[in-house]
Amino acid sequence: MCVVMPILISVMASVSAREFSSYASVAEDGSLRVGTRKVHLYGIYLPPSGQHCSTLFSPRVCGSRASIALDFKIQGFVHCKQRHVNRDRSVTAVCYVNHTHTYEGEDLGAYLIQQGWALALPDAPFEYHAMEKIARSQSRGVWGFTTDGNQPRSSRP
Repeated sequence: MCVVMPILISVMASVSAREFSSYASVAEDGSLRVGTRKVHLYGIYLPPSGQHCSTLFSPRVCGSRASIALDFKIQGFVHCKQRHVNRDRSVTAVCYVNHTHTYEGEDLGAYLIQQGWALALPDAPFEYHAMEKIARSQSRGVWGFTTDGNQPRSSRP
């Protein structure tokens, strides 16, 4: 029993170190500042969707449509599960809003894909790819924009 307890404590400490919650703000590139960490959402790519600035808000809201959608979705705290640390010391994580002890919350990456503001990367969960297909079929977000010849965008990262 004496040997099992330290191992259990170290495993629990490493799991909790990989999860973090804090107040979040959204950068113009769609990354998050969660506490002191710069966080990129796991499994998604934010394609360029043009810049938009709204003067109805103070301070003025500027950034990609994905970053603006995130900014409106996040009303304070987020809970993140770290996937890995990047070379620049930022982290890639799955982050949630409305997280409680009994409810995981709403996945922000999934939210962006459902709205059509993000694409699922090849290593993303299966659900992300299914959500992307639905968003594309419903012409949501970037899938509703047209390029030369009025054809919907279909470029991948």
